[in-house]
Amino acid sequence: MLELLWRAENTQADTRYKVLFPITTPLMPRPPHVIDSTVPEQRVFDILLGTFLHDVELMNITFTTRVLTVAECNARGFDVQEHHFANGSKTFSLRVPFSDELVLKQNPDPLTTVYFLPLVFAPIQCFRSTFSLATFSVSVLPTITGSCDQENFYFSVKYGSKQDNFQTMMLHAGSWRELDTELAKLYSLTGNGTHFSIVVPFTAPAAAFELVHFKSIRARVDLLLLEMPNMWQLDDLSLACYFPLTTTECYSNGTATALAVKVESVSNLNPEYLTLRDQSCKPAFSNDRFAFFSFKLNSCGTTRTVRVSVRMHATMLHTVSCYYLLNHTKTMAFRASPRRTDPVADPGVGHLVVQIRLSQDSSYALFYQNEDYPVEKYLRQPLYFEVELMQSTDPQIEVVLENCWATLHKDRTSLPTCFFLGCENLDDLYLTVFHPVVADTRVQVPAHIKRFSINMFTFTKDDAVLKEQIFVHCDAVLCDTTKPDGICSGQCANALRYANSLRPTATDASQYKKQISSGPVLLSDSHLF
Repeated sequence: MLELLWRAENTQADTRYKVLFPITTPLMPRPPHVIDSTVPEQRVFDILLGTFLHDVELMNITFTTRVLTVAECNARGFDVQEHHFANGSKTFSLRVPFSDELVLKQNPDPLTTVYFLPLVFAPIQCFRSTFSLATFSVSVLPTITGSCDQENFYFSVKYGSKQDNFQTMMLHAGSWRELDTELAKLYSLTGNGTHFSIVVPFTAPAAAFELVHFKSIRARVDLLLLEMPNMWQLDDLSLACYFPLTTTECYSNGTATALAVKVESVSNLNPEYLTLRDQSCKPAFSNDRFAFFSFKLNSCGTTRTVRVSVRMHATMLHTVSCYYLLNHTKTMAFRASPRRTDPVADPGVGHLVVQIRLSQDSSYALFYQNEDYPVEKYLRQPLYFEVELMQSTDPQIEVVLENCWATLHKDRTSLPTCFFLGCENLDDLYLTVFHPVVADTRVQVPAHIKRFSINMFTFTKDDAVLKEQIFVHCDAVLCDTTKPDGICSGQCANALRYANSLRPTATDASQYKKQISSGPVLLSDSHLF
């Protein structure tokens, strides 16, 4: 509408004319306003877009790598909402978490992380709006703490906001190495969602020796945390502690031991080639870090002041000193009282083995073995027996043969029985002869052995041979030579006992008696009589 107004000069009257014309005005571009209410600590982008007229609709949002509809955004975990006002206008709100893969991030420095969210809103009528929102968050860096006791280093690494997006490096055997699965197992790695811990013994390859004292050693472990992939150093710790370690020991018997330790400052040292002052005195044990010496104080180049030098390097000597008091007197008081009883030794209990063997001849050099039995002998051919106490060197023990007899069967109590051992019986046609025993390379204690011989015989009944074999049995008594009594007083202490007795008699030393038997001895068929 166009309105015209004029006034006449003489009458001062107003004249108005209103003219109506159809007018069309072009659209004026008005970019929407973006209100960024993001709080970095909440780790969510919070955006408000508007204000729009009532006929504007939001169809989709274009991100860096894909286009999502409003429904797809909400299904992904975003929060897209439409807000209406009383005058008919509207706004749109969008919330996107920092953790979504559509959010871009950069680290300009180790302490700062910048998050980017490029957006393109596409409403109807080809209305497009492009925004790039950015915010930054201050990171909490991982930290290392450590402590020591008498044997180990203890380290704890707290993740911070980086979680596990870093590498732990350890100075191991002189070179930096990642704390991988092998080292984690070696140093007992444990952890949870906030931190992990390791235990490093001070003798481990990861510990560098800095300084050695008489009774202690200073060792150091170095750890480093690197941010990946930028290789930024997030934290480091070099922990040095003293640990107890005895490097020199002097003994009252005139010997000493010395431990040489390879320290960090002489990295090219090989402990294997260390020697004492006398270069023929080499380590008793060595590895790549230690050399251990054990020696007498009157050898290896020691001096009268009992000082020993360990040659560690062409220009380095390590001196070990031992100090002894040559003469010292101490006074001590004591009160003596008369002894009421003499000390008495308790009797010991053990097992002694006695064996009987048949010699091949009178030399008692070769004996029949178990696999040689039964042994064939002619009638009246001598049988040479030896009874020996085994596995004993006690000179106060003597073997005495109390009784010896022959049977037809292996059972020592079977009948008939023929007793043949004792003093000489003039009525016996087959005399038992004792043979002397002297010390030699085999016989250490002659009293532990008794040797005798009898002539081969058979049991007969009514002039008929009952069985052409015999078994020899003996009762051996172990006597205490310091207290001879009973049978222990002599082999022939009772000369009439064997002539008047038909079976073994009890002895005062029966508790030391051993029962032994030989294998079967066969009578040769060609010489029965």
